[in-house]
Amino acid sequence: MTQQHLFIDFEFTMSQSKGNPSMFRPEIIEVGVVSVIDEKIYDTYSSFVKPVLFPKLTERCVGFLGIQQEQVDQGIPLAHLVELLNMYMSFGPTKVVTWGNQDIKVLRNNCRYSNIECPIKERERDLSKEYQRFFGHKNQSGLWRVLEEYGSKGIGKHHRALDDALTTYEVFKAIEKDKAYMKPTKQPTLGDRVDFSKILSHLA
Repeated sequence: MTQQHLFIDFEFTMSQSKGNPSMFRPEIIEVGVVSVIDEKIYDTYSSFVKPVLFPKLTERCVGFLGIQQEQVDQGIPLAHLVELLNMYMSFGPTKVVTWGNQDIKVLRNNCRYSNIECPIKERERDLSKEYQRFFGHKNQSGLWRVLEEYGSKGIGKHHRALDDALTTYEVFKAIEKDKAYMKPTKQPTLGDRVDFSKILSHLA
């Protein structure tokens, strides 16, 4: 059965000051999803999501992401987002792909706070870690910088969920191509190198 790759990117609320104040909990405020089946984009989805624990966006969050309070106020609730992800997961065997491990971590935390079952049960495929291991980098690289290293530019605007999900898919294709190129080829056997039929005909 064909496997679906589901590229997911979330944008989160941010505290006013850097770091992670003890009372603050990041919440999803934008979702971008790219469904890829048979190596082709099957569907995409984008929406703002309404936060619950900290419904008012901080100035730092608005300034960094460019997302406005009015947009998240009209966003879908977390329960709707979970239903949507469950729908995508029902398409068949699915591997979720993200850039970094924060997206699914925050999703699971948000679901736990809201007493909703998280739709993603298995561990996601963290493309940033794969890239880091594959090229032997010590530090994690930024998504758009990695694509620029491949000679391409990110899609749309950085830190917009769907644009980042689409850019993750582009990096995924580039890394998969590199992996296929680096995969060792099968060593030829003696039978592949020598035509024994010709040798036997000379001896006959």
